[in-house]
Amino acid sequence: MALVHLAQMLRESATSFGSREAMRYRDTLGWHSLTYSDVSTRVEAMARALVSAGIAAGDRVALFAPNSPEWAIADFGILLAGAIGVPIYATDTGRQAEQVFLDSGAKLIFVGGQEQHDKAASFESGAPALVAFDPATRLSSPRSSLLADFLARATSESAAEVEARLAAATLEDLATIIYTSGTTGDRKGAMLTHANFASQFRALDERFEFGPQDRSLCFLPLSHVYERAWSYFVFRSGAANVYLRDPKDAVIAMPEVRPTAMVSVPRLYEKVFAAIQDRVSRSSPIRQGLFRWALAAGSAFEHASRTGRSVGPALRLKHALADRLVLSKIREVVGGDKNFFSAGGAPLAKEIEEFFLSVGLLVCQGYGLTETSPMVTCNSPGAFRFGTVGRPIPGCEVRIGDAGEVQVRGANVMKGYWGKPAETAAAFEDGWFKTGDVGVLEPDGYLRITDRIKDLIITSQGKNVAPQRVEGMLAGHPLLEQVVVVGDRRSFLSALIVPNFPALEERARKDGIPFATREELVERPEVVAIYEQVLRERSHELAGYEQIKRFKVLARELSQETGELTPTLKVRRRVVEQRFNEVIDSMYAAGEEQKERI
Repeated sequence: MALVHLAQMLRESATSFGSREAMRYRDTLGWHSLTYSDVSTRVEAMARALVSAGIAAGDRVALFAPNSPEWAIADFGILLAGAIGVPIYATDTGRQAEQVFLDSGAKLIFVGGQEQHDKAASFESGAPALVAFDPATRLSSPRSSLLADFLARATSESAAEVEARLAAATLEDLATIIYTSGTTGDRKGAMLTHANFASQFRALDERFEFGPQDRSLCFLPLSHVYERAWSYFVFRSGAANVYLRDPKDAVIAMPEVRPTAMVSVPRLYEKVFAAIQDRVSRSSPIRQGLFRWALAAGSAFEHASRTGRSVGPALRLKHALADRLVLSKIREVVGGDKNFFSAGGAPLAKEIEEFFLSVGLLVCQGYGLTETSPMVTCNSPGAFRFGTVGRPIPGCEVRIGDAGEVQVRGANVMKGYWGKPAETAAAFEDGWFKTGDVGVLEPDGYLRITDRIKDLIITSQGKNVAPQRVEGMLAGHPLLEQVVVVGDRRSFLSALIVPNFPALEERARKDGIPFATREELVERPEVVAIYEQVLRERSHELAGYEQIKRFKVLARELSQETGELTPTLKVRRRVVEQRFNEVIDSMYAAGEEQKERI
């Protein structure tokens, strides 16, 4: 299919794949499907309703809702009407949502249901014109309407206007303004064009096989550029998108949905890995030995077969037995065989990449940002190197600038930040976009990301430490849920540790460690000793100054609700450091020369 305006793309998909399943979703009555023809009909109606509501070409329309078919249909309707979609995370507070709404100058806001409706209706600037997807939403403003009523107000004249706008559209038109998640500062609206997304399609076409026979699980927020761009490609390919409203349901849903390819942040893979490791650790020595043998056989087979080396009959037979006894059962945990997994948004530990490959599941780690639509580099089934984020995509150049910063230019790079010319100018150097990430570009083009410039810890001895590297060494341990390394301008590193509470509580009961609450559990000396051992075991590849000398086990998880995590589960490091300032200071209070025995 040609690289065209996104609205035209959907029309072409409807023509090519009309009766095939495009969307699947679940409600209280069970699973439901929409074909490509169904989706196209609803998108056309949405575009006509927007034009009838006074939305002009170039106007901004906000989307403040969880993932759903309605979200995607509204998005395509906005594009078909020549307008610009502005997504807002469904979990944002009313204040955060209002900031995006006002900064973008949106004329209308789609909301998911009662929660988002009430937040929008309480904007300090006044209740905006809004449309609720959920028909059960109780409206509280004369400017509010339910989706069915909004669609019914479309006039017959609007259809001709929709066609005129689409005829005048170009790839250089703005498709969306996506506000950055704010891990390193205030949100800024990245202006992405239809051409930016077309650059992603070129890369995916070249490096991956994906088509009408495939099915993707859409669980990352569509408000995030990663899931948004991928979902566009799903529809361009004639495949099916299966929607989950709550990202926390992803692991449970995978065996039922059985996706053949999908995108995810590393946390999903870490959770699966940790759960399997925990289950194996509680099995008999014989079963543990069988597990290790099967993984070794799987690793040898997969590395040989995927890199073009000969697979002898002995290895083929060993792998077939390992697959029947162990490996296929692990694949069933994530819904069976896959064309590929994709990982982005944060580093994925090489240990976890190797584990998934051993069971026959390739996780293609990539790298990108909201400002690059998002993909800059990626591994692929035909060319991957674990421990890297792959090679630059076609039409994208990467160089390493001052202080090791990764810099990018190409068709995937945004036009700039909405309404912020000074910030836009500061983000570029000689036409290269400055990512703020630190990396190393290997001679054959593979990129390794080591950390963010703003996240680098500089100890009082002048040592530069990449906290993500240290945290990555700990990722996937069955007893660890989250780790945040701290120590800037201090003489050594410390860490805030959030346990995997179900696993820790089971370990405590097994070891006879008494506790009544989580607060009591994390203070037990036996638990502190457990985590001392975990850190000791995982630190052998770290230099002395990179090793964690003190730590504090927290009694609760970091969360989006407290502002400590972004909607894509990345840690807002500065927020965490501020929130736990007293805890961090207490780890250094006894004198920095007296360090924990780790």
